[in-house]
Amino acid sequence: MGFSVEDANAVLAENFAPWVRDLGLLVEQVEPGVATLRLPWSDRLARQGGAMSGQALMAAADTATVIAISAARAAFVPMTTVQLSTTFQRPIAGVDVLVLATVTKLGRTLAFADIALTPDGASAPAAQAHTVYALLG
Repeated sequence: MGFSVEDANAVLAENFAPWVRDLGLLVEQVEPGVATLRLPWSDRLARQGGAMSGQALMAAADTATVIAISAARAAFVPMTTVQLSTTFQRPIAGVDVLVLATVTKLGRTLAFADIALTPDGASAPAAQAHTVYALLG
């Protein structure tokens, strides 16, 4: 039993608040415990000065974690963020962001993930995040 890109996009459509769906995130690739989402550039997501807002990047990292955990379990289950830590290394402006979430440990009640947020076409992340999730189902 697998978990496809179509399954992942259905999780996005059915389980997130409208404001998260408004980010326009798209699942581009998924494999067990790993998900790559695209956060499309939008002036609506830019803060003063023209760089993408940290809030949008953190929401994308958090959302990508749900998809990666779902891929690791081959299905969506209720879960919630316990901890999200993000380090911003340089601004992102005018380009989409690829959000690569990798589950580093999947336990019975907790999951841990690392997330790299890389401007499309860049070789290195502009931000990195680490998450801990409680699995509720």
